[in-house]
Amino acid sequence: MGRITPVLMAGGSGTRLWPVSRKSFPKQFAPLIGAESLFQASARRLSGEGYSDPVVMTNADFRFIVAEQLDQIGIRPGAIAIEPAGRNTAPAILAAALMAAQEDPARLLLVAPSDHVIPDAEAFARAVEAGAEAAAAGRIVTFGITPDRPETGYGYLELAGQGEGPQPLARFVEKPDAARAAEMLAQGNFLWNAGIFLFGAGTMIEAFRAHAPDYLAPVQAALDGARTDIGFLRLAREPWERLADNSIDYAVMEKAENLTVVRYSGRWSDLGGWDAVWREELDRAPAADGVVADANSTAIDCADVLLRSDSEDLQVVGIGLKDVMVVATHDAVLVAEKSRSQDVRQAVVALKKKNRKQAVAFPRDHRPWGWFETLALADRFQVKRIVVKPGAALSLQSHVHRSEHWIVVSGTARVTVDETVTLVTENQSIYVPLGAVHRMENPGKVPMVLIEVQTGAYLGEDDIIRYEDVYARSSGD
Repeated sequence: MGRITPVLMAGGSGTRLWPVSRKSFPKQFAPLIGAESLFQASARRLSGEGYSDPVVMTNADFRFIVAEQLDQIGIRPGAIAIEPAGRNTAPAILAAALMAAQEDPARLLLVAPSDHVIPDAEAFARAVEAGAEAAAAGRIVTFGITPDRPETGYGYLELAGQGEGPQPLARFVEKPDAARAAEMLAQGNFLWNAGIFLFGAGTMIEAFRAHAPDYLAPVQAALDGARTDIGFLRLAREPWERLADNSIDYAVMEKAENLTVVRYSGRWSDLGGWDAVWREELDRAPAADGVVADANSTAIDCADVLLRSDSEDLQVVGIGLKDVMVVATHDAVLVAEKSRSQDVRQAVVALKKKNRKQAVAFPRDHRPWGWFETLALADRFQVKRIVVKPGAALSLQSHVHRSEHWIVVSGTARVTVDETVTLVTENQSIYVPLGAVHRMENPGKVPMVLIEVQTGAYLGEDDIIRYEDVYARSSGD
């Protein structure tokens, strides 16, 4: 039957897990459960025997994060495809199918979100194996999760048959109210829709031809016009932007007649809210009082609470709390009743209206060469901590509105200022005048850390003119 190609969907931005998940660094890349990110755990789960190198569908903002996190766990991607604009899952899945069909229309693809928690990788592999024969025979296989509660936050799949093996799908069911969810749980033939699909590349292309033909030409044109960019595949922007925004469920699945469902009865969560994180942590480490508190949090006389802080410098202490969640980061704190988990996205909307940067961005900004964070910001000055990975280099650039002072804290920096190249070691500093063409590199084998003090009339990140860049970024990228 051949190897299955995983297709990891990694372009979304979950707002229900704010403040840990934000537009600039969404939940799939964060270590919400365990030491690895959800994306890394997903890639690891769909690797090894029976799988080929994964295809990742993402956007330009996340491309270097995707590459770095795969490298950290030793997984080589088959392709990292960059969508020029967010158009939901339908165009992305069709693009993956068309790419695979160029080599083999019979190639099986397993499309999976990269932000799900499935602790039992072996059990899930058995479920995939159970659906592979149907997929090879021209069926589109979707995976349904055996529900353990009357959940109103998920869509459902109604089975047309009985038993544990692959079953025909009767219909998709939208997210129900509480009463209907309880009825479906009692009936036993309704499963949660996991949004995971297994199919032959040619089968999916034919499904689009039958049910969403308007997508075929623009997606093919985006592939035909794609260009390779230092290991990434950038799909052509103009045809992609003409595509309608649509999910694979609405575009194809709800219209197709060749659908098969494989039941998965192991633990699963899409981590769609902090209440889901609380449940998952309790499954991993049961507590009679229902208290989930991390190393930076302390619960006193609390019950059924989630207390979390991402910083040792910010200790969270709860006293006498019940059914409450408190989540703290360096620059924001969420306090809410656990039952209001689905309303956390309202916080993002409210902060956007107030033009607060915490709505979408973190103090720590990840870049292909490392990361930086703002330590102090006021009128006409900004102080940053910058960490540059071994062998990495910032672009050759200049600024129109600011000058910079760099003080190396650890490691060694090779600094270019106009025609002069200088090695700057620990406890040494260098000045970059306004308008000077400059570059910073780490020639060493350990991360290089420095403090940057910017002064000037405008300190925004878009005040960069790039002349050379090993990461092929433009001035606004």
